[in-house]
Amino acid sequence: MKTNIGVFFGGCSTEHEISVISASQAMNAIDRSVYDVTPVYITKQGVWYTGEALLDVANYRDVPALLKQCRQVYMQPTRGDYNLYLVKKPLFGSAVAAHLDVVIPILHGSYGEDGTFEGILDAIGISYAGCNVLASANGMDKITMKMILQACDIPVVDYVWFTDKQWFDSRDMLIDKIESSLGYPVIIKPANLGSSVGIGRAADRDTLVERVSEAEKYSSRIIVEHMVENLHEVNCSVLGDCDDYQTSVCEEPIKSGEILSYEDKYMGGSKGAKGMQASQKRIPADLPVEVSNRIRFLAGETFRVLSCHGVSRVDVIIDADTDEIYVNEINTIPGSLSFYLWEATGIPFDKLMDTLVKLALKRKREQQLKTISYDQNIFALGGGSKGLKCGVKGVKK
Repeated sequence: MKTNIGVFFGGCSTEHEISVISASQAMNAIDRSVYDVTPVYITKQGVWYTGEALLDVANYRDVPALLKQCRQVYMQPTRGDYNLYLVKKPLFGSAVAAHLDVVIPILHGSYGEDGTFEGILDAIGISYAGCNVLASANGMDKITMKMILQACDIPVVDYVWFTDKQWFDSRDMLIDKIESSLGYPVIIKPANLGSSVGIGRAADRDTLVERVSEAEKYSSRIIVEHMVENLHEVNCSVLGDCDDYQTSVCEEPIKSGEILSYEDKYMGGSKGAKGMQASQKRIPADLPVEVSNRIRFLAGETFRVLSCHGVSRVDVIIDADTDEIYVNEINTIPGSLSFYLWEATGIPFDKLMDTLVKLALKRKREQQLKTISYDQNIFALGGGSKGLKCGVKGVKK
């Protein structure tokens, strides 16, 4: 029997549509002579559906009509149960819509890329591609990510971070801190979103206040970064696990304004978005060999210290005035899975998907070698409340 891949996409995120595009491309690239594919679309309200109609991206122009062609499904929160179940059980026949062998999450942004969905999969115990809960959460949160990178001597731009409540209570103090430690111009970002959503530039105090007010619509944690004015943005993808990985060629996205926008990334300056492949870019990036090698090294180190897995894309900034290179962020579920970077590196899209499945199954085998519970029952051995009290007394002594 073929290995059945469950591809999960959509989700309760501002990047919902980008997820649909990326998943559609990935499902079309999977070699059907080797694998079966079960699409699982998660609506913006968090409801799961499956059905063949989900494979055609054109059907998402009318989502209500699309869902009428699909079946609502769910998974049991039971470890070892890898079935998709029908919400509306048939009178006759099985209530199982599909049995999944491995999951590929292509859920960009909140409740998917941030470790939330990965936690569900870990609880069930099913093999899945991509980062685990810890790496996903750290990679998604720009503040935590930069703290870890700084601690590992990976260069990042100077920044100030705060919560929306801190901004409300101590706005003047925070503004003074930003102006004294960063100066203008600065970039304001929600801490846990991608696809350039909610990001803005400020060159003065009034604009700073406006941009923070916009960013806090999307997140309770805000980061303000020193803006490198004469910059080049370069991206590099990493494939593997934190102990054994390879890096792709570099790309240079072409932006239409001062910062790379959502439209630059996904619309390619026109209607009919096709994911990150639609954006204008130079592949390979026009860089000296030593600069390209340095970026690939920093991308690999970022992937390693965050304990990443599967395929990620690391975005860096080059200060053209000083030639300094800074890691900007990591995308643990990158738009279009960065397949265009791997094709330029010599790995076709179908081979990329095959590698992700094999990495997922390998991780599962390695996890099964670890001890996660003890067979002994302390209650059967006379343990319980008295034993706990004794333990506490023993500690006090």
